[in-house]
Amino acid sequence: MKEIIAIIRPSKMAQTKTVLEGLGFPAMTANRVLGRGKQKAIVGELGFEVDDKELLNQPGDMRYIPKTMLTLIVPDEDASLVVEAIMKVNKSGQYGDGKIFVCPIDDIITVRTSERGESAI
Repeated sequence: MKEIIAIIRPSKMAQTKTVLEGLGFPAMTANRVLGRGKQKAIVGELGFEVDDKELLNQPGDMRYIPKTMLTLIVPDEDASLVVEAIMKVNKSGQYGDGKIFVCPIDDIITVRTSERGESAI
């Protein structure tokens, strides 16, 4: 099993969710996060105003930029399909398209039923 962690633009969340559900992967966790890449975030790139002065580093740029982090667990054989789907939806060729991390998962346990492994996904 693999854990796929994708950090994407918030504006792409709905489309990403729709595509993943269409492929048979409706189970996911989504969190609003703050971060940035090596290039620094430019405030003008955002589609909204930034009111939080703690986020601003100096006029015109930010310490961190709002993103959405998706986490889902998939069988090993489906990891490439899920990664490619996320990339297809989110790739614009511009800075800020995001990152995808693929990590191994040793076990999963459903608390309610005690199911383990892939049947618990």
